[in-house]
Amino acid sequence: MLRPGRPIDDCIFQGDDDDQTFHLGVFIDNKLVSVASFYFDRHPEIDAPYQYRLRGMATLPKYQRQGLSKSLLKMGFPIVKQNQCSVVWCNAREEALEFYQKVGFEKVGNKFEIPEVGTHFLMVKTIND
Repeated sequence: MLRPGRPIDDCIFQGDDDDQTFHLGVFIDNKLVSVASFYFDRHPEIDAPYQYRLRGMATLPKYQRQGLSKSLLKMGFPIVKQNQCSVVWCNAREEALEFYQKVGFEKVGNKFEIPEVGTHFLMVKTIND
């Protein structure tokens, strides 16, 4: 789902097992249908000293547009805040821009290509109290 047509190993990211990384999922009828991973990772174009990167967020097509991804973010943002961070960033696919903007992310800079994945934008969200 995350990387259609690519080997499953393409969905294993550096930092998956780091102490400050956390993974969230939604299960329906004992089936994992939506995921989001948060990595303690600093983007060089963002000034905040401590940051989390949202990566690997996906929902199975049958379960999309039901608020599952939004729910995962609502669970994840307080965990980010507990870890003394107030900034979350991601590389958002062009077709997902509207979703990220609806949940408070802002576009930073110009679009860019990730080889074999597609067009993306850097998106940033400040986590408020």
